[in-house]
Amino acid sequence: MIRIVIVEDNRTIREGLTVLINGTEGLRCVASYRDCEKMLSQLEQDQPDLILMDIGLPGMSGIEGVKRVKEKRPETQVVMLTVYEDDESIFKALCNGAIGYLLKKTPPAQLLESIRSAYEGGSPMSSQIARKVVNFFQRFAPEESEQPTLSKRELEILEGLSRGNSYKMLADSLCISMDTVRYHIRNIYKKLHVHSQSEAVAKALRKGWI
Repeated sequence: MIRIVIVEDNRTIREGLTVLINGTEGLRCVASYRDCEKMLSQLEQDQPDLILMDIGLPGMSGIEGVKRVKEKRPETQVVMLTVYEDDESIFKALCNGAIGYLLKKTPPAQLLESIRSAYEGGSPMSSQIARKVVNFFQRFAPEESEQPTLSKRELEILEGLSRGNSYKMLADSLCISMDTVRYHIRNIYKKLHVHSQSEAVAKALRKGWI
């Protein structure tokens, strides 16, 4: 049985969610509140597995409420259920510990599925919200250069590794010591951000460097 608490100041919505949850097998609404302050005061008594929380609440906002919940009871998951679609609300809520972000126009069946997903370790989000999160990370993701600056010798070693050559075979064919081969391979790993020969060779082949 998934124990759920609702924090929603609109009585009609709050009561509707309670009926929906209690009418669904495997779910139980153990309490509902119109503000975060009351919910926080009863948190240990209610022991919810998951909280559905609005953002625009009287008194403490839902965004601050998420932070307080995670401080008092880290094992409780919080999913925002709100009308707010602005970037600031989304990212503040997620940074404060929410593991899901749904809009109130989410269909009932999808909402119930999202509750189960969150309980099982997922991060349910309305499609519009997920797109905003993806766009954010794409906008700020570090750019990877098309080809790291590998020396001619490093490329020769990568090519040899791709043919299955051992360190000794590489050393003999390139007329260098095995210690020098190891030195070059360490540099290759560092430049390609990999941790094994197979990863290095696979990345070089995928990029067409060898």
